[in-house]
Amino acid sequence: MNLLVTGGCGFIGSNFVRQRLAGNGAPLRTLVNLDKLTYAGNPANLADLARDSRYVFVEGDIGDAGLVARLLAGHAIDAVVNFAAESHVDRSIDSPEPFIQTNVVGTLRLLNAARQYWAKLPMERQRAFRFLHVSTDEVYGTLAPADRPFAETNRFEPNSPYAASKAASDHLVRAFHHTYGLPTLTTNCSNNYGPYQFPEKMIPLMILNALEGKPLPVYGDGLQVRDWLYVEDHCAAIWLVLQQGRVDETYNIGGLNEQTNLAVVRALCRLLDEQAPAGGGPGRDRLITFVTDRPGHDRRYAIDCAKIRRELGWAPRESFATGLAKTVGWYLAHLDWCRDITARKYARERLGTGAANSA
Repeated sequence: MNLLVTGGCGFIGSNFVRQRLAGNGAPLRTLVNLDKLTYAGNPANLADLARDSRYVFVEGDIGDAGLVARLLAGHAIDAVVNFAAESHVDRSIDSPEPFIQTNVVGTLRLLNAARQYWAKLPMERQRAFRFLHVSTDEVYGTLAPADRPFAETNRFEPNSPYAASKAASDHLVRAFHHTYGLPTLTTNCSNNYGPYQFPEKMIPLMILNALEGKPLPVYGDGLQVRDWLYVEDHCAAIWLVLQQGRVDETYNIGGLNEQTNLAVVRALCRLLDEQAPAGGGPGRDRLITFVTDRPGHDRRYAIDCAKIRRELGWAPRESFATGLAKTVGWYLAHLDWCRDITARKYARERLGTGAANSA
């Protein structure tokens, strides 16, 4: 298989690239990684793969239709996996327009380039071609405490500019199948965590702040509930959907681990106190600080992933306890990676200014 991955230098994308180049399953002839290298795209995530002859990195924009067309044809691409997106909710609240440009316009141009390429393929390769779009549970809106988890049949009710932009892109993917016949697949995942996550996200932010003795800012009362999915479980599910999923279907991918933001922060504090003791002083949970809530903050997300379990036999391997322990261990072992990102991306910002968010 020749695979085009967009946004492969980001958090989930880089974990997917690593897993595919190291993993089992259908062998890869070529994996092309197209990434614009915005603030969350970090080529250091994949620097050690530079000598792998199967790996090709291209710096560029999914909205550059000419570039995408050249990559598709030049590498005889068999499948596209689209991770490329602006994904930070707080940033979307501050400035929605980049989210529309990348997540809506960019996805549209990527779809159009893929459609034009696919239409010219021989019939056998047309039937085998796939376009997989990676999306989020935030398109479904929010849940009350007693509501059933989001299923693929839930209607879209996005509540942030980020979620609205992803909902729009999901609709475009569906439309390109129904209008043009492009063989598409969509996955909607819950909150990811694990290695290589950008340090403004909740879990790495809390780890790094706690190690430096900085406040651990938690939005509102901290009782917002999220379903936490270990990133390697997510990447394995994406690969399974790409290989075996039914065309024009959506598959929800969840970790089956609902936790409040406050519970997550407290669990991180306990793990850090165990793995990186701070000299016998009081526990790091003393650093927890409640701050003004995010505007329009969704109260609860939860994913019903019965469909992917039933049809494809997938289930997450990591519990929240095992996944979180692995995550803390990884960050403790890769503090240089964290410092490099902080120096390059936050030269004029303080790392601890953002509150514990849930995206």
